[in-house]
Amino acid sequence: MKVESRTVGAFQENAYLVVDETTNRAVLIDPGAEPERLIAMLHDSGATLDAVWLTHAHIDHIGAVTAIRRHAPVPVHLHPADLPLYVRASVQAAAYGIAFTQPDPPDVELADGDTLSVGSLRFDVLHVPGHAPGHVAFRHGTVLLSGDVLFAGSIGRTDLPLCDPARMEESLARLCELDDATVVYPGHGPATTIGRERATNAFLTGAARIVRR
Repeated sequence: MKVESRTVGAFQENAYLVVDETTNRAVLIDPGAEPERLIAMLHDSGATLDAVWLTHAHIDHIGAVTAIRRHAPVPVHLHPADLPLYVRASVQAAAYGIAFTQPDPPDVELADGDTLSVGSLRFDVLHVPGHAPGHVAFRHGTVLLSGDVLFAGSIGRTDLPLCDPARMEESLARLCELDDATVVYPGHGPATTIGRERATNAFLTGAARIVRR
């Protein structure tokens, strides 16, 4: 498995291309902005894109969906609890003054416990709400694409519309049950590991408290 990333857009979001090197099939996770860079990443990989997987529907994670689908008409996967965010994304983008093309509705509903495939790779879907109601993470062995739940040294915001601090606490506790060696590829910032975050992240050690609205 190969994981490539590009940090894109005004919010410096990490978009990931996951490639199964045995079959040369790929999936694009959270194409947030700058579609030309993401399409170039796909082209340079030489892989065939099978799908777009979304951890959640905030504008910085879905801004390039329309352009990607024009390039490769692949299905978009999203948890249905995030549809209220998805369908109003253009309204939110306008409030920030960000150019945005509202994407067509997603094609596939995600649910906790689902198994997704890219080539010969299998990923478990973990529903980890808190930052967003339909937030999910994708896990393959000791690789976790966490979206905006867990960052290196921090966590996702819980003071935005539809956030839920109590559920964020539950989601973080669930992620802390994963193996220490699990590599975390977050929606913003550098990669980290579950072990490092459990030992040093103030939100996991109890030194910091989750913000409540």
